Amino acid sequence: MEDQTRNIISATLLSLVVIVGWFLLFPPEAQAPQPDTDEVATEGTTTGSETGLAGTAEIAEVTGAEEQVAIDAPRIEIETPSLNGSLSLRGGRIDDLSLTRYHETLDPTSPLVRLLSPIGSDAPYYALWGWTAPAGDEAPSLPGPDTLWQAETEGSLTPETPVTLVWDNGEGLIFRRTISVDENYMFDVAQSVENTTDTPVTLAPYGFVARHGQPDTQNFFILHEGVVRMTDGTLEEIKYKNMDDLDPDPSGRGRAEALQVAENGWTGFTDKYWMTTLIPTQGAPFRSVVRFNEGTQVYQTDTVLPAQEIAPGASLATDTRLFAGAKEWEAIRDYQNEGGIPGFVDSIDWGWFFFLTKPIFWLLHFLHGFIGNMGWSILVLTLILKALVFPLSYKSYVSMARMKELQPEMEKLKERAGDDKQALQQGMMKLYRDNKVNPASGCLPMLLQIPIFFSLYKVIFVTLELRHAPWIGWIHDLSAPDPTSILNLFGLLPYAAPGPDSILAIISLGVLPILLGASMWLQQKLNPAPTDPTQRMVFAWMPLIFMFMLGHFASGLVLYWIANNTITFVQQYLIMRSHGAKPDVFGNIRSTFRRKQATEK
Repeated sequence: MEDQTRNIISATLLSLVVIVGWFLLFPPEAQAPQPDTDEVATEGTTTGSETGLAGTAEIAEVTGAEEQVAIDAPRIEIETPSLNGSLSLRGGRIDDLSLTRYHETLDPTSPLVRLLSPIGSDAPYYALWGWTAPAGDEAPSLPGPDTLWQAETEGSLTPETPVTLVWDNGEGLIFRRTISVDENYMFDVAQSVENTTDTPVTLAPYGFVARHGQPDTQNFFILHEGVVRMTDGTLEEIKYKNMDDLDPDPSGRGRAEALQVAENGWTGFTDKYWMTTLIPTQGAPFRSVVRFNEGTQVYQTDTVLPAQEIAPGASLATDTRLFAGAKEWEAIRDYQNEGGIPGFVDSIDWGWFFFLTKPIFWLLHFLHGFIGNMGWSILVLTLILKALVFPLSYKSYVSMARMKELQPEMEKLKERAGDDKQALQQGMMKLYRDNKVNPASGCLPMLLQIPIFFSLYKVIFVTLELRHAPWIGWIHDLSAPDPTSILNLFGLLPYAAPGPDSILAIISLGVLPILLGASMWLQQKLNPAPTDPTQRMVFAWMPLIFMFMLGHFASGLVLYWIANNTITFVQQYLIMRSHGAKPDVFGNIRSTFRRKQATEK
């Protein structure tokens, strides 16, 4: 019995150590940019061949009159089922977007989530396109961030009505930009230049996403927020704080990293739930550049296509897509599979256990589509996961039951061995071998839960589909902790529960965390309490420790843990009964209280 108890304690302590470590580490996160030419200053944009990064563009700080010019520029409205906002004719930039299906809080009257913001706002964040001339060429006038485009079409930008912008440089080059958008979050930006001169012109198209200042982030170790890009099948993630580690730009204007993409790739910025990503035409080469200007605190990702010669009387056209919206798995998967964007689903942060998080999320998403409620879907998912690992769990529980059957033999062996620990150890190993019992197998169910637990935690914390997802009653957001508190009797007393910044928050447990502790405590009662005082103390404190440690995790995760404990209890009880053992659950509970009463006396 002591070996069985020791196995359970070892597995439980290992789980506790991992969860405590997890909790401590992750506490409840007028001139175009000319990459290959001499330095030219524009509206906050400087470039230069001395950067050593062919095909890059750099944004500097914008202030005063230049900001006012950008703010006062004419705009074209953007209206889709998923987005609203506007694009500025100053630079032809997409710099004003809100997500119509997502609010900042659970309150339906709260503001919509704002994704992109223009120059002059608190946090400028926008996408812009243009053309650049190779280094050494006599550069013609090219459209840049300060260029005022004209609208060739009338009306708003909608899924049914694209808009076309035009700009004539007065030197024989006519530039057009046709922007279209689908019903979700994908823009298509088709750029063209017509050469009406009598000499050839060589130009390279580019696009970039710029973000002024580091945004508010979750600052959570398991969550990536910052640059995300795919280059020929290789995913790269760079956090904002790590962009200081990029190689210094030889021009002295910040830091940069450039990669040459042979065929397929994309680059942009990702937040926890939202993303802005440039996607050049797949199957063609381009240069992907990540930049950070330490002086102006501007973060930027660029895509620069190869330069091409435009003969007199000819035209050159290029196409780039921009994803700007919510990281909805289904939409992103369709863009990958149907839209031909390799690896796009990996823009969702699946983490180290991606081989588990991806199938777990797929199954949860499928169940939600069938059931229509994420809470019940998590419960069904728990049943399925337990069923999948049941063969291994069954062997472990059987081994534990057989070890209990061997207790009389173990006691006789201890009496014969006396103080000879070596003889006792050899005798125990022979006894296990003869009866084909593995004493370590009792730990396997607990150990198997750890990667599943972390993977499900990752799914619940990161994926957008869990955000603001209700279950029943008071659980309106499965991605957030249980909002109730024992300190106000779960809302019965006329005052609010302590906020997350209060010193009392650690003991402000809701209904689900308390149920979690109760489920662990009940699971312990399948066996009598250990006779060893230390082991008994560990058992007594374990449910409380887990209850407080997991009490402020996402409700969906706590719900999974409660369901997992309950199913495990039933499995163990039935397996023990099938092997002749009769767990005296109520007797063990009564003995616990009798022991407490005796101690108090």
